[in-house]
Amino acid sequence: MPTVANSDIDIASRGLILIGAEPITSFTATSTEATVANAIYEDILRTTMCSSRWRFSTNQFELNLLTDAPTGRYDVAHQLPADLLMLHAVTVSDKVIEYNIYGDKVFSNSSSSDALIADYTFRALETNFPSYFTLALEFSLGAAFALSIARDETLSSILEKKAGDLLQQAKTLDSQQQTTRKLVTSRFITERRS
Repeated sequence: MPTVANSDIDIASRGLILIGAEPITSFTATSTEATVANAIYEDILRTTMCSSRWRFSTNQFELNLLTDAPTGRYDVAHQLPADLLMLHAVTVSDKVIEYNIYGDKVFSNSSSSDALIADYTFRALETNFPSYFTLALEFSLGAAFALSIARDETLSSILEKKAGDLLQQAKTLDSQQQTTRKLVTSRFITERRS
């Protein structure tokens, strides 16, 4: 019976199978496939996770105020979460505020008594990946493996295009996992009646 790819080894192996290479059982094996997979897996995964605001890897976190104030232009500094890949928004009392990232800190002109909430993408575990994301990731890895292992630019281009198509489908599916936003039409109706 076919299995679900729910580990880094499974996903990398399926990317290798797409180019006709041997699957791996470990990233530390001495094969070329394992060496290449170990070198690029995490970077491709993190880039793919940052390509959209995936629901399965989005979180909120109350930021911790730092005692040292920024040197200039901003009033307060807060520590970003350790598992952050990409920051999407910072809010105070459900209102988006202006901020800037400096290293692993976020600077803002909020008050030191404000509770800052970060909406961000984190590095989710493979067991939590939906199948539509896993499949797109496998094709993205396959495109990279086609260049580095098979040395086949044509195959890489084909797999890269397929990965792009699958990522677009995955983004569409993933975006459906929230309350449907209602289109406000009153402005259009008012204009039409005038």
